[in-house]
Amino acid sequence: MEWRSISAEFVLLLCLSLNTVELCNGGITSSYIRKNDISVDMPLHSDVFRIPPGYNAPQQVHITQGAREGNGVIISWVTMDEPGSNFVLYWTEDSKQKKLAEGIVLTYKYFNYTSGYIHHCTIKDLEFNTKYYYEVGMGNTTRQFWFITPPCIGLDVPYTFGLIGDLGQTHDSNRTLTHYELNPMKGQTLLFVGDLSYSDDYPLHDNRRWDTWGRFVERSTAYQPWIWTAGNHELDFAPDIGESEPFKPYMNRYHVPFRESNSTSPLWYSIKRASAYIIVLSSYSAYGKYTPQYRWLDLELPKVNRSETPWLIVLLHSPFYNSYAKHYMEAETMRVMYEPFFVEYEVDVVFAGHVHAYERSKRVSNIAYNITNGMCKPAYNKSAPIYITIGDGGNQEGLVTELTEPQPSYSAFREPSFGHGILSIKNRTHAYFSWHRNEDAFAVEADSVWLRNRFWNHYDDESFIAEL
Repeated sequence: MEWRSISAEFVLLLCLSLNTVELCNGGITSSYIRKNDISVDMPLHSDVFRIPPGYNAPQQVHITQGAREGNGVIISWVTMDEPGSNFVLYWTEDSKQKKLAEGIVLTYKYFNYTSGYIHHCTIKDLEFNTKYYYEVGMGNTTRQFWFITPPCIGLDVPYTFGLIGDLGQTHDSNRTLTHYELNPMKGQTLLFVGDLSYSDDYPLHDNRRWDTWGRFVERSTAYQPWIWTAGNHELDFAPDIGESEPFKPYMNRYHVPFRESNSTSPLWYSIKRASAYIIVLSSYSAYGKYTPQYRWLDLELPKVNRSETPWLIVLLHSPFYNSYAKHYMEAETMRVMYEPFFVEYEVDVVFAGHVHAYERSKRVSNIAYNITNGMCKPAYNKSAPIYITIGDGGNQEGLVTELTEPQPSYSAFREPSFGHGILSIKNRTHAYFSWHRNEDAFAVEADSVWLRNRFWNHYDDESFIAEL
């Protein structure tokens, strides 16, 4: 009996020791091994790059939110031969009355490239939760599309967002987009966390690759809003070829409703959609204490009314918490500046890209350090957001496969595979996030987590229990 008692105590001690080791080394590093981490560009003759038939036919059609609360849309398209019409014809699904909205048209030059005619048309005062058809172009080359406006903002309004980052235009990019389109959870709006076309990876920042990318994603962007975040591949800063205006192609092609949130730049802004308050930040603009971006965020966060939009979501490009070797601690200065905001205002989740892999953090912060106390490591904080890196869209630079070891304690799950995410808001208290790798069937979740709202569920949650 004595021997059995000692043995039982030994086994219990061993189990506790093993659990402690697992905690010290962080969460789960997926054992899934992808067959090939090389991403190859789709050839230019691919059908996804096809130019619409007809003279001066509108192409690269995309929409984004155009009003503060979702009852507006910005419709954008390009005509290559001449400006053509800058009007949009639109109507509700159950109405025969058609309305006309007038947009603007612009062009830009980049090194030896001159863009087509880029049209942007903002339509406001739409009905919520309504299907609209719209038509662009003129004569025999008009094209028709549709979109559905979100429900009116509200406390318990369910809504589903898709998440993609660092997409590019490779065969893997196409798999990611197809996988998202066929996901049975059906994202209603896509949150894009930066790095669109990767045109700057081609010789002389070949801006024709902006055109091919716009045609590639049109099958989604023309029908549901993509909420844009700028990444490092949108900078296109190349003074060696005479191009010293940052973000020139991106800001000419992709308009956002930044003035609706009193922002001074389209690189940082906010929107309300259904039950979510979404803040977009710029990792590659000045963000120090007295910069326009910092001042804007300082004024913006107190405006968030969690009794109206309970879910507070932040989008940026460079992740604050990243346990891959590539880009490790690259956003550390921005984290030091902005993480106290995220904790004070109880941000629910922060989505980032940049690292070409997937990772989900625990609910942690690293804001206690004051030079003398030595508290300079991430620690559990029930007011902190979960950080999700989803820069795994499939671009030509390939996956990041080198990991820091041991896995840091703040990292809950990580895997270097291409894929997309789905954030499904259920009500004011709960949302469900799932990550889907490209190699799996459409309904398979390679990682998932229930999110408890920081404002409406302000108590220790599962992520804390898992750390005990």
